[in-house]
Amino acid sequence: MLVRDKVKRDYYEILGIGRDAEGSTIKKAYRSLAMKYHPDRNPGDAEAAERMKEINEAYAVLSDTQKRRLYDTYGHAGLEGYTQEDIFSGIDFGSLFREFGLGNFGFEFGGGVLDSFFGRRTATRRGPRKGADLRYDLTVTLEDVAFGAEKVVGLPVVEQCSACSGSGAEAGGLERCTSCQGTGQIVREQRSGYSVFRQITVCGGCHGQGKVVKKGCKECKGKGVIEKAKEIKVTIPPGANTGYQIKVEGEGERNEGLPGDLYVVLHVEKHPVFERHGDDVYLQQDIVFTTAALGGTIEVAGLYGNLNLDIPAETQTGTTFRIDGEGMPRLNGYGKGDQYVMVKVLTPQNLTKKEKELLKELDRLQKEKSKKQ
Repeated sequence: MLVRDKVKRDYYEILGIGRDAEGSTIKKAYRSLAMKYHPDRNPGDAEAAERMKEINEAYAVLSDTQKRRLYDTYGHAGLEGYTQEDIFSGIDFGSLFREFGLGNFGFEFGGGVLDSFFGRRTATRRGPRKGADLRYDLTVTLEDVAFGAEKVVGLPVVEQCSACSGSGAEAGGLERCTSCQGTGQIVREQRSGYSVFRQITVCGGCHGQGKVVKKGCKECKGKGVIEKAKEIKVTIPPGANTGYQIKVEGEGERNEGLPGDLYVVLHVEKHPVFERHGDDVYLQQDIVFTTAALGGTIEVAGLYGNLNLDIPAETQTGTTFRIDGEGMPRLNGYGKGDQYVMVKVLTPQNLTKKEKELLKELDRLQKEKSKKQ
């Protein structure tokens, strides 16, 4: 898997391009940065070499259709199942550097200076490598996590095109690559005295396939793969909250037959009535002036149905009442939290003549009472 010694920067930011950049724009940006940071231009500059590693990796991902799709959808997490060899496969940097008029220092894939220059790490594989894990963000309601729910998520899945068997070409639409004569490799030899130095690189014309597409498949538009939507059911447990992850095994990226896993991350949307704090829920309840003064029973909303709440006489605005066991279920535990009701006393409006007279009388009595105290 990719080793991250530090937080990775955004690939588009590294190349200084927009997320809608086309292939020609990506290559142009890479050429400009390579001309600035390549070791030919910065001999012995370790900082420039590190910057060049970033630039190379960003170009290797964004210039590849499938890798770019994974990165655009899931960010760096979408490439976590890729080794450094996978990231740089299919990119003939030697040809690029020669095109730019830069040296390649005799770099060859498989070890030595090239591994250092491109930041590559090699590892011995034991058996098939597991595919990358995927993340899906799912928005749910407070009721969903209060009662538990079953949701269906639509996951984009890339499958090999059945019409062309992944070749990207219609029947008879593949031709032998003339650059490498069908070998998929470019071999260059240089003699020095009695020694012969041989350099083998991946063919840039066919990307090592030995064949090139002359007539693209109509079903997959020459890509060799088709993206489809796959529906997956997930169960939301009662008591879950924002950030809770539901693991669905085997629904991640497939690689060499071993799929990764899918992680569904919950986001509980804001509720119009209740505010959640841990396992407790809070709401504000308006009460009329007379109920606050004289006391009484009111009906308040609850997660599981309306509730009766006794209001004592002389209740003031801001008084909070607790109703035991009417909050959220405790995740993977027993019981529920509580519901808290904070009351707000409403000032009477649109008073009738009679109501005004009664309030004036109340005001008079209150003032007399205050004088006697």
